[in-house]
Amino acid sequence: MHWLWAIIVGFVLGLIARLILPGKQHQPLWMTAIFGIIGGVIGNAVATWIGVGDTRGIDWIRHLLQLAGAVLVVGVGDSAYMAMTGKRRTT
Repeated sequence: MHWLWAIIVGFVLGLIARLILPGKQHQPLWMTAIFGIIGGVIGNAVATWIGVGDTRGIDWIRHLLQLAGAVLVVGVGDSAYMAMTGKRRTT
């Protein structure tokens, strides 16, 4: 069941990251979900590293770090996707 939550949260994080990033993202929706999952894992790792990975109540800092990781991965992933497919950014 843990993997199902990772997919759902990763998908939501990827969608929010696409909304935050300026311009149009060109990667397909399934790739956005994968990028969101990767960003969430990176955010969790950073939260654990700085000691806020598991706190009492809602882990707001961890969630913000997950979102920041997703924005970073979706942005870099979109650039890589465009480079691999030969598309040009049209804003």
